[in-house]
Amino acid sequence: MLLVAGSDALEAIRFETGREPIEPEPGWTKGGRLLERVARQLDQYFAGRRREFDLPLDPHGTPFQRTVWSELGRIPYGQTISYGQLAQRIDRPAASRAVGAANGRNPIPIVIPCHRVIGSDGSLTGFGGGLPIKKKLLALEGTRLPTGDLFARGGTAPPSRARGTCG
Repeated sequence: MLLVAGSDALEAIRFETGREPIEPEPGWTKGGRLLERVARQLDQYFAGRRREFDLPLDPHGTPFQRTVWSELGRIPYGQTISYGQLAQRIDRPAASRAVGAANGRNPIPIVIPCHRVIGSDGSLTGFGGGLPIKKKLLALEGTRLPTGDLFARGGTAPPSRARGTCG
């Protein structure tokens, strides 16, 4: 992972396997206290000793994207929601596709937990670091993913309209 920060806030986390290049741009400097703090908190998270991050964040995006990202931060550790549920939480119930797109543009995955958003049918949907990493993050958090036919008693699953790739 490549951690990107401005002078006083984390701006991005990029995966080696993600859409964004992992190499730093010219003029970037290495390290610093803020990035050490970010790395320490990520290490604690991966070791199972941290459930919430306490970091200054500056994700660059539109006001709508920032609203979605803010709501992502309210999804509790170890829990998942669908894109439709996320759209309802921001009072835009008809905007699940736009919510999926905003989720897919989240520049600070893990810290802004876009990995906690799944398809309405319980399926894992895109993740900038790849679905195997998303699955591992959810397993780390003890998330119980649905198995089998979720809607066996009530007919067929509704179509999952929004498919985003976070990170």
